[in-house]
Amino acid sequence: MRFKWLIIILLLLPTFVFGQKKEGVLYGKITDDDGKAVELVNVAVQNTPYGVVSDSRGGYTLTLPTDTTLNVVFSFVGYEEVKLEVRLKPEERRKHDVKMTVVSTMLPEMTVHDQSIKSTTITRLDARETVLLPSAGAGGVEDLVKTLAGVSSTNELSSQYNVRGGNFDENLIYVNGIEIYKPFLVGSGQQEGLSFINSRLVSNIDFSAGGFSSEYGDKLSSVLDITYKKPTITASSLMLSLLGAEAHTEGMAFKGKMSYLIGARYKNTQYLLGKMDTKGDYKPNFADVQGLITYNVSSRFEITALGYYSRNSYLMMPTTRTTDFGNLQASYRLKIYFDGQELSRYTTGLGAISLNFSPNEDLNLKLIGSAYSAVESETYDIQGQYWIGLLETNPGNEQQGNVIANQGVGTYIEHARNSFYSRVFNLDHKGAYKYNDNTLKWGLRYQHQLFDDIINEWDMVDSAGYTQPHIVDSILNPSNPMQTPLELKNVAKGHNELQINNLDGYLQNSWQFENEKGDIWVLTAGLRANYWGYNGKVNVSPRAGIALQPNKHPDMTFRLSGGVYVQPPFYRELRMFDGSLVSKDMASVQKSYQVVLGHEYRFMAWDRPFVLTSEIYYKYLKDIIPYQVDNIRIRYYADQKATGYAYGFDMKINGEFVKGIDSWASMSVMRTAENIQYFIGPDGKILSQTDIHNGAEYVRDTIISGIPRPSDQRINFAIFFQDYLPMIPSFKVNLKLIFGTGLPFGPSEGERYQQKNRMSPYRRVDLGFSKQLIGESTSFRNPRNPLNYIRNCWISLEVFNLLGVNNVSSYMWVTDVYNIQYAVPNYLTNRQLNLKLILEF
Repeated sequence: MRFKWLIIILLLLPTFVFGQKKEGVLYGKITDDDGKAVELVNVAVQNTPYGVVSDSRGGYTLTLPTDTTLNVVFSFVGYEEVKLEVRLKPEERRKHDVKMTVVSTMLPEMTVHDQSIKSTTITRLDARETVLLPSAGAGGVEDLVKTLAGVSSTNELSSQYNVRGGNFDENLIYVNGIEIYKPFLVGSGQQEGLSFINSRLVSNIDFSAGGFSSEYGDKLSSVLDITYKKPTITASSLMLSLLGAEAHTEGMAFKGKMSYLIGARYKNTQYLLGKMDTKGDYKPNFADVQGLITYNVSSRFEITALGYYSRNSYLMMPTTRTTDFGNLQASYRLKIYFDGQELSRYTTGLGAISLNFSPNEDLNLKLIGSAYSAVESETYDIQGQYWIGLLETNPGNEQQGNVIANQGVGTYIEHARNSFYSRVFNLDHKGAYKYNDNTLKWGLRYQHQLFDDIINEWDMVDSAGYTQPHIVDSILNPSNPMQTPLELKNVAKGHNELQINNLDGYLQNSWQFENEKGDIWVLTAGLRANYWGYNGKVNVSPRAGIALQPNKHPDMTFRLSGGVYVQPPFYRELRMFDGSLVSKDMASVQKSYQVVLGHEYRFMAWDRPFVLTSEIYYKYLKDIIPYQVDNIRIRYYADQKATGYAYGFDMKINGEFVKGIDSWASMSVMRTAENIQYFIGPDGKILSQTDIHNGAEYVRDTIISGIPRPSDQRINFAIFFQDYLPMIPSFKVNLKLIFGTGLPFGPSEGERYQQKNRMSPYRRVDLGFSKQLIGESTSFRNPRNPLNYIRNCWISLEVFNLLGVNNVSSYMWVTDVYNIQYAVPNYLTNRQLNLKLILEF
């Protein structure tokens, strides 16, 4: 606790050190062309958190730092943006009235006004939406992404998400052009903690669900491109809640040549986990700190340093678990008494230096060096003694809800001693050159990967003593005292050391032109290639996209994009279930051939702007590696190859459902499946492709087609909605709703084709009520009042899982004395409250 408060004090110190100058005030009235007051205009200082909204009379009052040149932007959807350069003296009050002009053509995309036409669909989000977003998970930005079309998630405790039939490992994440990596051993949302992205440090969020251009790396599904802020003034923030604390500070030094951006977070989910089915002593502790420092050597050359350090631990000492499952025809109760504990620790760090040089306005050159390191450990010895009971379901019976018959008892033991060490070094050059209406981009990256993996884990299930070593028929037939062996399940053991050198690059050009009819065309074409050092093969990925904005229908944009996308395995895809690595000649690079057809329609409704975006896509998947998912842990059948497909339709409508603020609703319909070849041995058992590669004989082979992939969520629907009280705009409501149909699952020891059961649908509503206690226009009589340092103060009450739905993250398989297996659901969090206080200085 002392360490946590010390970090917060150090982060807030620059605000008081650099912010002692008396502030000035800019105020005035905002009107339209007819002289009428314009309400809800965003008045913000560019690249800073300072900002207010005009009131019902068009008035605004903005408190600003003094002796600093600032760019104030007045923006509102449907009006031309107005910019004002201002420099106030200490205690100066300056009046400035603003006239807003209506624009005839509106291209709104969230709250960021980007008039350029892109050849691929890039969704741009406003980072400010994450501040009041109710979130029980690991990251605010990812929780916002989960509400977009084509994106699905069935675990609120995790920042992971699936995109158009892909898995978690198929998503690219960049921060300031640097690729971000995830811990390896994390297997559940309870263990995950904090995501890398600190939403308080973010300025821009760009997301693509597929069909992205060659400048982005080698993944199959999506790109999340994050840009951190470049501060121009001193500011800080502090957030306290029942789930942890966050603090950040930003500002400039050395006469504006250097800017700094620092954030620290602490999270403890003990409050959430204590209400789950498994009772016990939970001690989750997650903390990180990261900073971005930029130094302007000259007007054309800058040096940027990004640093990140995270330390996380998860200790669980379970005592009991009670879970009811089944249906009205047959309901059961599982009761478990535990002994033992689970302890997971992982420490990660990232450091990066970026050199950014612009010899002229048209040319930009970057050189980025980065290093990522992770030290992880996972140890557990947990014994569970379980009872399975049949429940009375007849409403007229007085025993309804009670156990009326015992179906079986047993004991299981789970054991693990796993450790994982990884390092990834990158040296990356990127360039961009603008000429006429064209933009040429290129890049080249060298990557060195180092892994040291020790795995030792096994499970044992004992159904009423039947797996214990014992003498068979030793009394009835003493001359044949056979002894049954003790059989362990899910055994994985090994020590793998691996180093891989990779090389990749791209070349891409964009053309924009207008034909004689006035139609605007944008064409982007590029070529990407990578060399994967594990098997020494080169893969080439051509990609292209085209966009059209017809002159007769300037409110519409049509897009067609696609190409070849390849994904060399990182490490997880190379490790087989028994802990060994797949051989180099059997390792496969996954490929996806994609085509995406999109349409964007901008229109007015209720005198407010809206955007309707729709896309239809098809992916042909080749050399993909089958896998199974347990909670958020992905395990690959690394020695198998499959073909497959994914196709679907995405639609999103966003706009001002409530005047002045954006909300949206999205819907996705999708199907994805794969075809796997199996070999049958002389004894009728399925042989692995490694066995065949090593010369094992097989009687026949067969291809099982149409196996639903683990991410085959047929329908997904999401809503992000914001509202405020018309008479009290400082009182806001934020709602996040997600619905997704059930995902496929099957026995943990079964083959992929056996995983055709369906989980129950995922249904979740999170609701947040927020009240602004202190705003830009708030003043205190006593100038020495410490509350004068607070620019904004919000208090929020969040209701997680408003409907109280028991959503399922995975299944636990138990067996009774008749060798019947039961799939017992592992439920996620139930309805809970969270109180949050946000201070901005």
